[in-house]
Amino acid sequence: MKQTILSMFFCFMMAIGISAQNVVKGIVKDSNSEGLLQGVSVSVEGQSVGQTTGTDGAFILENLPNGRHIIVIKKDGYETQNYPVNLTGSLIDLGTIFMYEDEFSEDLDLSTIVITDDELNDDTTAADNISGLLQASRDVYLRTAAFEFSSSFFRIRGLDSDNAKLLINGVEMNKLSTGRPEWANWGGLNDVLRNQEFTNGLAPSNYTFGGVLGSTNISTRASQYRKGGRVSYASSNRSYVHRVMGMYATGLMDDGWAFTFSGSRRLANEGFVDGTSYNAYSTFASIEKVFNDKHSLNFTSIFAANRRGKGAPNTQEVYDIKGIQYNPYWGYQNGEIRNSRIKDVEEPIIMLDHYWNISDKTSLTTNVAYQFGGIGNSRIDFNGARVVDNVLDGNGNPFIVELGSSNPDPTYYQKLPSYGVRNGLPDVFGMYQEFANNGQLDWNQLYTANTLYGGNSAYVLYEDRNEDKRFTINSILESQITDNILLNASVNYTTQKSENFAKLLDLLGGTTYLDVDNFADTFDEKQNNLLEPLHFVGEGDRFKYNFNLNTEVLSGFAQAQFKYNKVDFFLAGTVSRTSHQREGLYQNGGFRDTSFGKSPKQEFTNYGAKAGITYKITGRHLLDFNAGYLTKAPTLRNTFANSRENNAVVPNLTSEKVLSFDASYIIRSPIVQARATAYYTRGQDATEISFFFADGIGGDNTAFVQEILQGIDRRHIGAEFGMNVKVTPTLTLKGAANIGQYTFDNNPNLLVASEDFVDTNSSDELVRNFGIRDFGKSYLKNYRLASGPQKAYSFGFEYRDPDYWWFGATANFFGDTYIDVAPLTRSSNFADDGGVPFNDYDPGIARDLLRQERFSDYMVLNAVGGKSWKIGNGQYIGLFASIGNILNREYRTGGFEQGRNANYRQLRDDRALDTPVFGNKYWYGRGTTYFVNINYRF
Repeated sequence: MKQTILSMFFCFMMAIGISAQNVVKGIVKDSNSEGLLQGVSVSVEGQSVGQTTGTDGAFILENLPNGRHIIVIKKDGYETQNYPVNLTGSLIDLGTIFMYEDEFSEDLDLSTIVITDDELNDDTTAADNISGLLQASRDVYLRTAAFEFSSSFFRIRGLDSDNAKLLINGVEMNKLSTGRPEWANWGGLNDVLRNQEFTNGLAPSNYTFGGVLGSTNISTRASQYRKGGRVSYASSNRSYVHRVMGMYATGLMDDGWAFTFSGSRRLANEGFVDGTSYNAYSTFASIEKVFNDKHSLNFTSIFAANRRGKGAPNTQEVYDIKGIQYNPYWGYQNGEIRNSRIKDVEEPIIMLDHYWNISDKTSLTTNVAYQFGGIGNSRIDFNGARVVDNVLDGNGNPFIVELGSSNPDPTYYQKLPSYGVRNGLPDVFGMYQEFANNGQLDWNQLYTANTLYGGNSAYVLYEDRNEDKRFTINSILESQITDNILLNASVNYTTQKSENFAKLLDLLGGTTYLDVDNFADTFDEKQNNLLEPLHFVGEGDRFKYNFNLNTEVLSGFAQAQFKYNKVDFFLAGTVSRTSHQREGLYQNGGFRDTSFGKSPKQEFTNYGAKAGITYKITGRHLLDFNAGYLTKAPTLRNTFANSRENNAVVPNLTSEKVLSFDASYIIRSPIVQARATAYYTRGQDATEISFFFADGIGGDNTAFVQEILQGIDRRHIGAEFGMNVKVTPTLTLKGAANIGQYTFDNNPNLLVASEDFVDTNSSDELVRNFGIRDFGKSYLKNYRLASGPQKAYSFGFEYRDPDYWWFGATANFFGDTYIDVAPLTRSSNFADDGGVPFNDYDPGIARDLLRQERFSDYMVLNAVGGKSWKIGNGQYIGLFASIGNILNREYRTGGFEQGRNANYRQLRDDRALDTPVFGNKYWYGRGTTYFVNINYRF
């Protein structure tokens, strides 16, 4: 019975799409090389019929209805071709169709990817705000978000980039540790990353279920690159100052081989922010062998090494004295700029892909990928301690003598004028002058201090490292069941071993360094590894912490897409199994029984379902609706409470639940292209972990804490709009807007972990073993999320001259940007003194103290332009330039409450000062910036 019903269903669906037996066919070639073009989209305007050309460049459109139609032929990098046809039940052969290079598309894609590579550096959550903008999307709103909103760290729909999937040849590249892509893994390879398929939001993808922000798949098949080469030089004052890139592709040769190679070099002594050095190089190779019409094998290797100096968020006190380009992380050493905070990324990717055309309508792609290498983030460590040989404690152990070294950070709160004012120090003006005139890291002082301490360094430079080995195998099936029904499915297995440790880089003139925790109380607790107590380390050694994180993910995805004359719709589902486990290699003195060995394995089963429908009012007016529900396993970062010290798993850990839907009205006409979308997304049961020092925890205590916020619900609601209006063939007006409201939707639970909280006599296992205390609810409901501007508007124009030059300018307005609030100050700890309510607590003052800061609205004016010259057969020179923030406006793009003042009295007394000691820290946008690129294509 079920088979009968299913057969009737498919017969009914096929009958809907049957029309007159009209056929249109042709072959597509490159106008310069006259080579066959693969991957060209051929469709009928206003109809659901369409296909993509294969290696033979041919297409055949069948079962078209009678009447006049427009055959649309397009491919990224080429001018779109429109062919009118009048169908009367016959075969029309369009013959050979030549595609001509779009002289402007190279520049447009260039600036999109330049912004992505330049802005998305994920130093902190404040700097990782743009989601899924690697694609060169032709959607008006998304292009505006990429070009115009990115400098303000705007997040699409207020969502983080872990809600979008980035794939290369169908293999997901999002990090298992954070869920976000690591953009530096392929930075500087713009020219070979242009073959992209982007799906917006919950729209269907042929490769993956995706996230609520969609997915981008980058194809690196060597045969899909058009034959030719490109070399370019770029200069900028953003992150790098100089960039040289080159690439060459053979195209598919007669013997079935295809080769594509690319490389780049980027460097700067410093970018817009002082002391932010940049040193990167990238290489790419893709080699494909097409054996026959059915089988092809492609090998891809990507190696992008990126080493760059970081900048810091600062309090307004620091910015007022030093300006928005100030960066405390660097100082001069022997006349050279040296930054203590360097991010070093080297994670090569190798991939082997097998493409199998099982039949004319069914294909199977199988991928095997391996990524290895590591990421290091350097900083200065100072324990201020050494061993005195002849001094023993009561148990006969060597005793550690404290030397009391000071924090070398020039913005350390005790070095700033506000601290002098609060504590009545006699020479506050002298503190101001010292910071205003100097205010940089003093490397010479660190070397001198290490010499005075007798060779055992008090200060060293080290890096926090994670070295991953990730293996992925997956298969992707695509089958055209009927002319109207397309089936997609995939299965994926990923395993990863992540080694996490601290590595000593530079003893800064000393000979050894004692591996102890100087903030602990007893001899045992000071030992970072009881298996090797009183461990003196040298350059290149591991110390402080050492553990592995092991993850396995098994997932599957299936999707059916139905396309008809008036209605398109799809259904998709996914299921996955994820496991995380920590393996401690050190026995930490503060957690001697819970740090060494393997933690319990954490396993999560997740699933998702989504569906969408597009109703075509006419070929130019469409209504589109999408809805989805999915669950997400916690990332490695949010699974373990304090993975550097112990095996503690976040209590009551669960998967996040996400419900999302959107509705759009779309106009696609020769004059107007527009999309208006209303959206809603609600996430539930998310977990976040933060690390900081806090004063006033359970009384007047100061402790280094891990703040665990769990059961977080968030709501994202709003509307986005984008429109292009072609006023004349050369002049286009454009506009875009986002009006959103992104808020906490509940009062999540707050746990705080600290070694200071460990109580071996406690009846609470979490307190006894891990120092985790439950602070109850954090009252965050209706506070705004720190997700960049929640309102953004853009208005501009673009002029394109027939003589191949163009110019555009936009005015962009931003509002409703909020500080990231501190959950601890919104908990029960705020109003009491170790459990005893403050007798001087004033509810009115408390409301003012806890009011969320809203940043000032601002406007940014940008301009772009370019010119192309044809200098020979298939040879071009292109020039592209952009200027950002022409008016040099200063504006805050993000920030956070420090959380140091953890209770009412601490925060009240600090805020009472004209300049708080622990004021909010901010990120500022860049001032006026430029980017210039000149390229030669052949």
